[in-house]
Amino acid sequence: MMCAVHVLYVIDSLFPGGAERSLAAMAPHMVSRGVQLDVAYLHRRPGLQQELRAAGVRLHCLAGGGGRLGWLWRTRRLAAGTRPDLLHTTLFEADIAGRMAGWSSRLPVVSSLVNVAYGPEQAGRGVAGWKLRGAQLADAVTARSVARFHAVSRHVAEEMGHRLRIPPDRIEVVPRGRDPQLLGRRTEARRQAARAALGLDPDAPLLLAAARQEAQKGLDTLVEAFAVLRRTLPASRLALAGRDGGQTAALHVQVERHGLGDAIRFLGTRDDIPELLCATDVFVLPSRWEGLPGAILEAMALEAPVVASDLPMVREVVTDGLTARLVPVDRPAALAAAILEVLGDPTGTSARADRARADFLERFTIERAADRMLSLYERVLSSR
Repeated sequence: MMCAVHVLYVIDSLFPGGAERSLAAMAPHMVSRGVQLDVAYLHRRPGLQQELRAAGVRLHCLAGGGGRLGWLWRTRRLAAGTRPDLLHTTLFEADIAGRMAGWSSRLPVVSSLVNVAYGPEQAGRGVAGWKLRGAQLADAVTARSVARFHAVSRHVAEEMGHRLRIPPDRIEVVPRGRDPQLLGRRTEARRQAARAALGLDPDAPLLLAAARQEAQKGLDTLVEAFAVLRRTLPASRLALAGRDGGQTAALHVQVERHGLGDAIRFLGTRDDIPELLCATDVFVLPSRWEGLPGAILEAMALEAPVVASDLPMVREVVTDGLTARLVPVDRPAALAAAILEVLGDPTGTSARADRARADFLERFTIERAADRMLSLYERVLSSR
């Protein structure tokens, strides 16, 4: 599918996170389909710039003074200079600036809904209630100017549609995708090389979580579960890959309190998640809420056994007992038991991993995601 369309994509930053990695994964496939893609980012943070440039994307940094009014002014000026056919916005600050710039420039806007927000999941998580309600109001008001919304999962579409008062017929679900060619295959040689790079015993049971260190991601629940699991498997190790966040200090205190400093490694931000997935015996996603976790897609592609929180959006990707093991949220004992079950049943675990990869190839390749996104763009432009 070829589509001669010029898109100005506005995002908060290019520091690697779920939305940013998904953009980088999608970019070369959009460009190869004839899309002229400009990406603008609000915060000057190092991240995926080189990867996007290599894909043929033109980058524009909109950092500067003036707060949101400054971002709006610079986004509008960029739109006037680049003259795109449409604006695509992702993440809160970029949504506000991009939608307002699109409205004032009379450009159609597509906004991505990549997570659930403004609900009980966020209440009491360090954000004042009035700030949460103010952000929701700004989001809902600017949402009125959006031509069409893209949601990464049905659950996100339903929840955010309700919370922002968006009619269901203005939201289209396009799940994230990953490139199986870039990810490669899981082999024993690749597994051992990745373990050697981590300095791990070749046979030590290894668990992996790949997430920023925020309350949303439930890493504290995983540490508690790992403390339980270590009583049965004292040789096991846990690797936490992801950038520091609001829970970092508390996690380090928790690890020391359990005496797990020699068994848990904080790997920080990594650009080799596929290698880590090949090294691991279990990929764990203990999140309290999600949009659609791209790391699960990569785990499926690389046949890494998955144990995850039983969340509605996770159930859109994997099925308990068939392609993964799902456990209730915030239940460390249940999480530990599920991980032990996976480690103790290599035959059943291998069968689930095989089915997960087959499901990934059928439903979640980047080619499928790119085609569906281009179809969305074409419908927006044709209905203008």
